[in-house]
This record gives sequence, structure tokens and C-alpha cells, in this order.
Amino acid sequence: MGQVVCNGALIKCSFGVAPSTLIVLPVNRVLSCSMPAANIMDYKPIVNIPTFGMCSSTANPTVISATAAASGVLTPMPCIPNTVAPWTPGNPKTLIGSMPAINNSSKLFCLW
Repeated sequence: MGQVVCNGALIKCSFGVAPSTLIVLPVNRVLSCSMPAANIMDYKPIVNIPTFGMCSSTANPTVISATAAASGVLTPMPCIPNTVAPWTPGNPKTLIGSMPAINNSSKLFCLW
């Protein structure tokens, strides 16, 4: 089993230029190391997932536009996370607020 993830955990995006920190609101009243523990539903853009600086994903519409304007030269644009589904996989044996907890091997997918 992986390590429990809580507020302030370091997160990274494969297309972002900088790591960020997970934001877990204290609504579930479960703490890990004196911080709110995360569950699979802590995936909301900006609320839980802050920006990762600049985005270089060629699926991101703003990157596509900027790259086209630069005659095909990849042009990173500001990151605006577009996470629309819960973290996967969750740990069904550990529930936080009646939802599976996430651990350090859980992944979150961004549409960009």
C-alpha cells in the first residue's frame, strides 16, 4: 500500500513546467500528519488542483492557438487544469468521507 496523501502534498503534471501542491479542504474531518487527508473526489481544478505554471500539452486549445500563431513552434501557455474525473485508483480499504483515499501512486488525468 502507498503512502496516504494529504493537504500540501507535492503534485506534478507531465506537461507543466513547475510542481504544485494539492489543496485538500478540511470538510471530511480526517487528518493525516495533522493535515486534511485526500480522497478521490479532491480533483477539482483550482479548488484542489492549482496551476503548474506553463502548459506544453498539444491537446490544450490555448497551446494549439499559440503554436499555430508561431508558425508551428511549440509555444507553452499558462496552465489552467482541466481535471474532470476523480483520482484513480483509490484505496477502497481506506475511506475518507465515505470515499476511497488516494495514495502516492494515484493518478489524476487532465483533458489537456
